[in-house]
Amino acid sequence: MPCNDIVSYCQRMQFLKDIVPAALNNINTKFIVLDKGRIDLEGQHKTCLALVADETAAVHFQMWGDECDVFEPGDIIRLENGIFSYIRNNRNNHVLRAGKRGKAEKVGEFTMAYVEKPNMSEIHWVPDPKNPKIYLPVDFTSYISPTH
Repeated sequence: MPCNDIVSYCQRMQFLKDIVPAALNNINTKFIVLDKGRIDLEGQHKTCLALVADETAAVHFQMWGDECDVFEPGDIIRLENGIFSYIRNNRNNHVLRAGKRGKAEKVGEFTMAYVEKPNMSEIHWVPDPKNPKIYLPVDFTSYISPTH
């Protein structure tokens, strides 16, 4: 996507450290696939979980269908309109995914700086008492601590 649009995709890119759980497909980011788990069947659909990262954080990325076959460790992926939310039947395990409205595409290989901590999927998120549609990390300081 060109970066010369008035409200360009490039200006709306988010770092992984800035994503928070929400029921919205509004995450635009770029990351490298570090590791990919085994492919499982969930009903008639293939799924697999990958560890992905950018220069600020890591997160678990849930792949569906053809994504499981197409994306491999070392691939650089651009995600448009992704979602960071809990896995069905497990509200304590949040993953990033394209979802039905998003799009993930390979844009390169191997040449991207990254960090493996913090892992945004390993943070315990709770609804904000003032606005239950917003989630907050339980102990914000612990997940950015260099000892973790």
